[in-house]
Amino acid sequence: MSLVQTLALHVPDAELEAEPLEPEQIVSGTPTVTGKVLWGSQESGQLGGIWQMTPGVVTDTEADEMFVVVSGSATVQVQDGPTLRLGPGDMAVLREGDRTTWTVHETLRKVYALRV
Repeated sequence: MSLVQTLALHVPDAELEAEPLEPEQIVSGTPTVTGKVLWGSQESGQLGGIWQMTPGVVTDTEADEMFVVVSGSATVQVQDGPTLRLGPGDMAVLREGDRTTWTVHETLRKVYALRV
């Protein structure tokens, strides 16, 4: 099923749903992740929405993604690549297969579009 609808949404106030982390992803702290898919589908190969993580350190393997940070701050270390320092208004692009370590300093909320 595709989530395609015309909408306007105030991102800072959007209600998000729990997206549990795998225990092996957590490096330190007790981070929690929430999010909401707003458009696209696995079948279409594209998704977009809002994602948030509370302070802590986690590892991940990325999809092709572009995102803009709405609030909070984080440092994202890409294995064998750059270190991204992110805050409100910053845009970032991650490549499929990038292995990353996310250190969230202040609860980070981002709006994303990705290929799956």
